[in-house]
Amino acid sequence: MNQFENLINRAESLITKLEALLPAQSPPVDWAATAWRWVMHNGRGSLQAVEHPHAISLDNICFVDAQKAEIVRNTQQFIQGFPANNVLLTGARGTGKSSLVKALLPKFSAQGLRLIEVEKHDLIQLNQIVALVQNRPEKFIIFCDDLSFEADDVGYKALKVVLDGTLASLSDNLLVYATSNRKNLMPEMMADNLAFKHADGEIRPNETLDEKVALAERFGLWLSFYTFDQDEYLAIAENWLGTFNVAWDEPARQAALSFSHTRGMRSGRVAYQFARDHAGKLHLKA
Repeated sequence: MNQFENLINRAESLITKLEALLPAQSPPVDWAATAWRWVMHNGRGSLQAVEHPHAISLDNICFVDAQKAEIVRNTQQFIQGFPANNVLLTGARGTGKSSLVKALLPKFSAQGLRLIEVEKHDLIQLNQIVALVQNRPEKFIIFCDDLSFEADDVGYKALKVVLDGTLASLSDNLLVYATSNRKNLMPEMMADNLAFKHADGEIRPNETLDEKVALAERFGLWLSFYTFDQDEYLAIAENWLGTFNVAWDEPARQAALSFSHTRGMRSGRVAYQFARDHAGKLHLKA
């Protein structure tokens, strides 16, 4: 009898060790949320609700009116069940690319829009995300921020397949909006411009170049963003100061210029950071 009990105890111990090695069960999705992040834990991915999404207003994003109108129009088509495109926002840093995507949520969440943020290294899990949401009544935007790839990134092909590469089409209730500082999402090498240089014995190097731009071409709507001049930067800084209930005057203008000089650039992000800094200083003194 002791030998039998000993065998049972050893079996239970072995089962416990095996269970510890198996991936944990994914927690249930909080579908009451309006935004999620895709997170990996113990080898399994899940949608983690964002309790307090960044509630930026479209009115606070200045000097990108054409781009704003296009992305709002495309999103309206999407949430109303009409054909719409995946969107690639490219260009200068700090000009409002990410903010535009985030600002869509407070504007359209009441109409069923939802946002899922996915990091570049998790893009290989996109098929799992599609499976989770494809039968939901809401409209989902997969948001990939600051997207760029190296030649050997596995997420590159995963995103390419989801956008336009398999027999199964992307779910009608899901689009991909991505931002990047690179227009083609892949590094462009000097060798790419040498049409007759056959590096590594490749017979048709131009086909490799075509592969590098193929991903960007799968986004149906491209929006380009450009650096701001001084007047535009100051106007954005004034707009943000107003949201913090701080008056725009000559000292504020000089402070905004000085702040941009310390950063070495003028952008919407720098203007927002200045406004927070300047407003905080004034409120602290008061």
